[in-house]
Amino acid sequence: MNNLLKPVLFLCLLIFSFSLSAQDRPNIVLIMADDLGGRDLPAYGNQFNETPNIDKLASQGMLFYNAYAAPVCSPTRASIQAGQYPARVGIFDFIPGHWRPNEEVTVPHHQVQHLPNKIATIGNAMQTAGYKTGYFGKWHLGNNPEHLPNNRGYDEAYMYAGGGFYHPKFVPEYQPRENERLSQTLTRMGVDFIEENKAEPFFLFVSHYDVHVQLDADRDLINKYLNKPKDPDYPSNAVYAAMISHIDESVGDIMAAIEERGLAENTVFIFYSDNGGVDNRYDNIPLLGGDSKDVYPEGHPLRYIATSNTPFRAGKGTLYEGGIRVPLIVRWPEKVKAATTTEAIVSSVDFYPTFLDLGKGKRPQNQVLDGVSLVSSLTENSFDPEREVFTHYPVYHHEVPMSALRKGDWKIIENLVTGEFDLYNLKYDTNEMTDLKFSYPDKLAEMKQALKKWQVATNAQNPVPNPDFDPEKRYEWGTNPFR
Repeated sequence: MNNLLKPVLFLCLLIFSFSLSAQDRPNIVLIMADDLGGRDLPAYGNQFNETPNIDKLASQGMLFYNAYAAPVCSPTRASIQAGQYPARVGIFDFIPGHWRPNEEVTVPHHQVQHLPNKIATIGNAMQTAGYKTGYFGKWHLGNNPEHLPNNRGYDEAYMYAGGGFYHPKFVPEYQPRENERLSQTLTRMGVDFIEENKAEPFFLFVSHYDVHVQLDADRDLINKYLNKPKDPDYPSNAVYAAMISHIDESVGDIMAAIEERGLAENTVFIFYSDNGGVDNRYDNIPLLGGDSKDVYPEGHPLRYIATSNTPFRAGKGTLYEGGIRVPLIVRWPEKVKAATTTEAIVSSVDFYPTFLDLGKGKRPQNQVLDGVSLVSSLTENSFDPEREVFTHYPVYHHEVPMSALRKGDWKIIENLVTGEFDLYNLKYDTNEMTDLKFSYPDKLAEMKQALKKWQVATNAQNPVPNPDFDPEKRYEWGTNPFR
């Protein structure tokens, strides 16, 4: 062979090898809603809200019936970034956290008000695996520059920093287009990121602020739902429904961006929510905001009710199913069978090992990963029916501090104030109304032992008796002194 051709041939082989390697690792797109309930989507049986794009996603992928998150935002976000249960990370409430100074117990506080510096994020791990990483939207894991996503493993990032849905602010500074809604800006950021990185593996995380209170949406969409026949078994809040439509439009636009660039077959596309739906605000004030404050008149119940998580009990801020069971839909053409459902019990801690598996990445040294890879669940619908998933919420919100374990069909909840336990069988009692601890003492003992063992292993923090307990002021909310 001519010596002049050898370097050319070597270069061609190198490029070909790199191309095969890149194709062997799928792109990953994770779109996360904020406070979207486990039964707010038509794909899960909702009869009022409309989500044609999410419906399409479900028809092309796998829908999970038993997906779990933490009961509020920051713990779920921390668990995704760290691959650890919030109790182990040390971020177990929203940052800075709820505080009722006169209650029966004093709740624990975060040691730091940001994702701990020692954590190698999923962004870091995907960068190390050769992925381009992008994060756009709500972060809620620290506001100082060194704690922002662009310093925690993301090549390109804009954190939503307030201003509501129509006058959003970002860090770093970013100027939205005129009359552009937050959800549209985040979508455009995501589409631009896809265009810029379409030639190499990428991990894109779009973190919406919809459908968080205060509820606010485009008036034409609100009017559409105001004029639509209501579901007698669902609140049918028009502003909330319109916000779900905004999320659905984002999902559709990002799906289209993937498909138009010929990337669909090599992209794992995920839709998820950070916790259960808000039935009403914990502080019982109206939940409409912005230009939507007047959609319902004074005295109307839908000024206070966003959604219902029925048949699940309760909602955001509790460890009942309505607070922690969330929608999860995954599309991966040719790998995940279209229009399938799964009973696999999964958790937010599973994203980290799953993405490492997909991207052929390495586990970070000296960092426990509490989750399991979902690749076999996705590709073969294979899973452990007795999987244990833990949730720990040692603060007051809509309920008292609690800790919980689901194992198979069974679930135990510990009241961290009284020390009492409740035992439910979710197969026959989805709405957690019948406590079976006296009927199944052996199962109760087994579940208690497993929960206590996990609490010790993760150094889960618990409340302590409050020497200044004042029964007359116990329900008053204060400012967290550790913020």
